Amino acid sequence: MMQRRTLLASAAAAPLLAQPAQAQNRARVLRYVPSTNLSILDPVFTPAAVSIAHGYCVFDTLYGMDSNMRPQPQMAAGHSVSADGLTWEITLREGLRFHDGEPVRARDCAESLNRWSKRDSFGQALGAATESFGFKDDRTIVIKLKRRFNRLLEAIGKSHSSPAFIMPERLARTSPTSQVTEMVGSGPLRFVRGEYVSGSRIVYERNADYVPRSEAPSWTAGGKVMNFDRVEWHVMPDPATGTAAIQAGEVDWLGAVLPDLAAALAAHRRISLFRADPFGLVSMLRFNLATAPFDNVALRQAVMRAIDQRPFIQAITAKPEDGRVCRSMFPCGMPGVVEVGEGIIGSLDVAAARQAVLAAGYRGERVVILNPTDIPSISAHGLLLADLLRRIGMNVDLQDMDWGTVVQRRISRNPVERGGWSIACTNWPAISVDNPATNTTTRGLGDTGWWGWFNDPRTEELTQAWLDAEGTEATNAVFLEAQRRALEMVPIIPLGQTFQDSAIRNDLRGALNGSVHVFWNLRRG
Repeated sequence: MMQRRTLLASAAAAPLLAQPAQAQNRARVLRYVPSTNLSILDPVFTPAAVSIAHGYCVFDTLYGMDSNMRPQPQMAAGHSVSADGLTWEITLREGLRFHDGEPVRARDCAESLNRWSKRDSFGQALGAATESFGFKDDRTIVIKLKRRFNRLLEAIGKSHSSPAFIMPERLARTSPTSQVTEMVGSGPLRFVRGEYVSGSRIVYERNADYVPRSEAPSWTAGGKVMNFDRVEWHVMPDPATGTAAIQAGEVDWLGAVLPDLAAALAAHRRISLFRADPFGLVSMLRFNLATAPFDNVALRQAVMRAIDQRPFIQAITAKPEDGRVCRSMFPCGMPGVVEVGEGIIGSLDVAAARQAVLAAGYRGERVVILNPTDIPSISAHGLLLADLLRRIGMNVDLQDMDWGTVVQRRISRNPVERGGWSIACTNWPAISVDNPATNTTTRGLGDTGWWGWFNDPRTEELTQAWLDAEGTEATNAVFLEAQRRALEMVPIIPLGQTFQDSAIRNDLRGALNGSVHVFWNLRRG
């Protein structure tokens, strides 16, 4: 705390942003501090929350999700479905244009859906049921299915990790295993490539050609009206630096508030705390199942039984109501979720866990934990986890790095001796992992799935059964079986649910709820 207080005091005497930024017309410029650096620009390639927030600036979706989690037309004017349910036609709104001036055509959308369906877990489920993503004319997308897929609009309208963002055909033809680096979308903001400095600044300008919908905004649906000419993201890895900047009025919105600084911000007469996501975050550790030692399910189960979620929650929250223990592989409080891990997760003390680790066949292999020092909520979990694993007899190598490096390192399948990894902690918006199809962390897709590469055909069978189920009773029965399978196979270990505040200057109005921060509807009071 002394270090933060010293920094906050010094910040009062010297501006934290460059003078050119200070000189801009404040009324027309919004300054935002993201929770971490934007290191991957392609929001289809990665489900990282910061990349998704960037994606909503630049790109748009055919359907959005309203606050009741119902899909609503966004780029689409509407759709029709054939009598047999196998052909869907989606009509585009008139006047849609990409940032390069080209009109948005149905072929762009079809190619974008095709690429997305190979990256996203819900998209992969849709892709498996799809014969083709095509088009009839410039404004009509045609999706031909091999079998009925009743949740099609939920899939292409999902709000997080990763949404089905629409790109020009030439970009959407990029291999799903490679990143799109040219940021040309049709969204409400244009990405300013010449001012992008990774680790420092990301700049967007208002898209004057964007035509918002007429409906009121709701989550990622409705009218996206931009009231600022310019949106600047200023990356500040030290949370105290961002706190000082918003107190000094040098930034408008602090994306994530450190719990021990929340009281000071809440007491500031020109700042309010803002909780955009009422569903919260699910924290977890992810195993690398493609290499030793955690290719051993018995070892994963032993570690799960040693995890007490309470210290992990307390490390990143300020008040009891900011977190909850959730002994489930899916977010508690969401429809159909049951705490099937009650009496299993965190059921062993340290001594018993040491014996379970030995009984599972662990023989001292090095366990590399990737730990991002620039995200306090995740870094705290890395530290706690390293300490716990050492106490239960594991050979731990905690490697500190920035988040951008973690994102790059965790896609490596090399053994730890050649730069690989064993465990990485992260968190997800609860709404993004709330059912068997969307929960990327429990899907058993193997090589085509989330990093860690959990491969389990039985999980995929249950996912398909959930997608095919009709009626609440049948849907919940399959969902329960999927939850039990995830608990048995342990692709992740949940570390609890938390609810995080951002801080926003009081002269801003219209901030919207969502799983990531969005910048439309905001205006300066």
